[in-house]
Amino acid sequence: MIERYFKLSELGTSLRTEFVAGLTTFVSMAYILFVNPSVLGAAGMDKGAVFTATGLIAAIATIFMGAVARYPFAIAPGLGVNAFFAYSVVIGMGVRWQTALAGVFVAGVIFWILTVLRIRETIINAIPADLKAAIAGGIGLFIAMIGLVDGGIISANKSTIIGWGDWSNPQVMLTIFGVLVSFALFARKIPGAIFIGIAITSVAGLLTDLIHAPSALVAGVPSLKPTFGQAIFGLQDVFTFQMVPVILTFLLVAFFDTAGSLVGIARSGGFLVNNELPRAGKALMADSIGMLGGALLGTSPTTAFVESSTGIAVGGRSGLTSVFTGIFFLLALFFSPLLVVVTSHVTAPALIVVGVLMAANLAAVNWEDFPIAASAFLTVIGMPLAYSISDGIAIGFIVYPFLMLVTGRGKKVHPIMYALAVIFIGFVYVLQTNH
Repeated sequence: MIERYFKLSELGTSLRTEFVAGLTTFVSMAYILFVNPSVLGAAGMDKGAVFTATGLIAAIATIFMGAVARYPFAIAPGLGVNAFFAYSVVIGMGVRWQTALAGVFVAGVIFWILTVLRIRETIINAIPADLKAAIAGGIGLFIAMIGLVDGGIISANKSTIIGWGDWSNPQVMLTIFGVLVSFALFARKIPGAIFIGIAITSVAGLLTDLIHAPSALVAGVPSLKPTFGQAIFGLQDVFTFQMVPVILTFLLVAFFDTAGSLVGIARSGGFLVNNELPRAGKALMADSIGMLGGALLGTSPTTAFVESSTGIAVGGRSGLTSVFTGIFFLLALFFSPLLVVVTSHVTAPALIVVGVLMAANLAAVNWEDFPIAASAFLTVIGMPLAYSISDGIAIGFIVYPFLMLVTGRGKKVHPIMYALAVIFIGFVYVLQTNH
């Protein structure tokens, strides 16, 4: 039955190969189980509950992807948008995390409607490819900066605004060690490099007494009670002008992450047919379910993980790969005691590595065309300097149509971009008047 449903023989794979592929994908992206609670924990959310929400929604969405869309693509809460949730919305704008979750839920509903009506491509296509690349690259710099700050590698400096941290601090040295190990693993193209880097850094911290050993290795699944359903309670505060660009950013980042990741994974795995992804609607529906379900459980938006390509590389060809990956996420829920071992100094290298990978998107920007280059540059530099993804997007989306107009190319700008510019002008005004 399994053989027939997933068409294993037709796809040139087997149950054993799909199992190994599912395990490989899980190991490659298991770091999100520990990094996501660390990031959202900075916003005041219960780390244990976030750990459970992360693993549970990753399992649900990934199994749906495998069983319904029948693709070996895994889904989980994404890095970048979780940083926007914690550092830009909750900490930067002073929004309660419950309200921020409600914003994710509303964005998820819109995302689901646009997916069902098949008009999400219109919105994505309205935004120039250069700005999409700039957003991805800027998020990479922002994530890397968070990692550098959390690890103590850089810190505030009265003379130069920012500078090196205290590298003589053993905890900072542990972070630097983790960065070097993770870089080396990636340079050697070792599958699961980020997860292995976290594991090696954690062991190093335990051996040097910089990290306290957990009281147990396996335990009961942490309760979801602190976060479950809080998105619904936060809806009463979500319908304000301040939250419009927040919801819009959640929606846009989810669009870009999902579209970019799915196309990239599908292209590398040879799943595209005439440059299109068969059953794309079902694949996008899996991500919609992840975003809506994640908000209700208590975590930031989900996305298709590029780490899925590691499972495909070892032979994963069917949705059974994703089903196995989802099962491994369920089993991982019993290892919550390891949260005390994976400290911010241990997860910081993972953020820096992901930042490097996302910065590669900047190569797609046309730096020879000044209106495009200036808009992209302000988008990229605005995120780490303002410590806000939405601020960076706002600046770029305001400057782009302006420069296109003054250079006589206003007609080449999609009307949606003008509408977004107006919305972001209002967002910047509200933001500045509230300072």
